[in-house]
Amino acid sequence: MYIIEEIRRKLIGMKNTRWKITLRWVKAHAGIKGNELADTLTKKAAKDETMIESYKRVPKSVVARELKEESIRKWQREWTQTTKRKNDEGVFP
Repeated sequence: MYIIEEIRRKLIGMKNTRWKITLRWVKAHAGIKGNELADTLTKKAAKDETMIESYKRVPKSVVARELKEESIRKWQREWTQTTKRKNDEGVFP
């Protein structure tokens, strides 16, 4: 399995078990905890000649569909949990 696809699948799996995951850009060598370790591991992986390279991209249509589906699930969860929805039941199906 290609590493990017493996990371993507693990992130999706973690999100499906209610993990809150945020990916952020981090300025290099700014003293952020864990960043130096990440740099070291990245360099080690780049030098590993046994690693299979993959430039497989996820189509925009897949990203758009997944975002839409997740947005609908999130909206439904929030709608179900709100106490104000009783007032809107005659307006929204």
